[in-house]
Amino acid sequence: MTIKVIFFDFDGTIADTLHSIVGITNRLAVEFGHKPISTAEIAQIKNLSSRQIIKQSGISILKFPLLVARVKSELNAEISKIQPFPEIKETLLELRKRVDKVGILSSNSKDNIFAFLELNDMDYFFDFIYTEAALFSKSRVIKKILKQERIAPSESVYVGDETRDIEAAKRSKVTAIAVSWGFNSAAALEQYQPDFLIHQPAELIAAIDKLNTSC
Repeated sequence: MTIKVIFFDFDGTIADTLHSIVGITNRLAVEFGHKPISTAEIAQIKNLSSRQIIKQSGISILKFPLLVARVKSELNAEISKIQPFPEIKETLLELRKRVDKVGILSSNSKDNIFAFLELNDMDYFFDFIYTEAALFSKSRVIKKILKQERIAPSESVYVGDETRDIEAAKRSKVTAIAVSWGFNSAAALEQYQPDFLIHQPAELIAAIDKLNTSC
């Protein structure tokens, strides 16, 4: 048995969207009633889990889905400024030689993802793109895709930069690879015990090779 499919998160894993998202969120602070995030606070927030960040923001749980929708909408105007993380393109091309399918599963919008991929000549890198508006429902989508494609969880990997990505992978029984170059810090990710914690894109290739060897 070998790894057949790799699911990638988008924000913070492929695209460096952190500062754009923080900037948009801060611009909407008065309207939605949450606390703006200072530059100094970003490092501290990186050590919090996804749920802790939402709680600390002070935003009403009723307003939160509306805020997320607005952030995604306004991010579209900034897509041209957003860059892929260094070495991620080369790594993705190499991974395509090792597995059957590489795709994206994200809480961002398809419009934003497609625009970014096209601008960065990456639209042919991926076999599928799925989006899930609810921040903590990625596991449901992973299970659905695996069932449709008749792929076992043991043949699958989810790569993400947040604690909620690790949670989604574990609930789906797929291998969790956490990356430390995105939103959450390595210390925060480590607490959630991913199967692999990596610090640069090239390490993804070694992780997949190790999984294929051990299968």
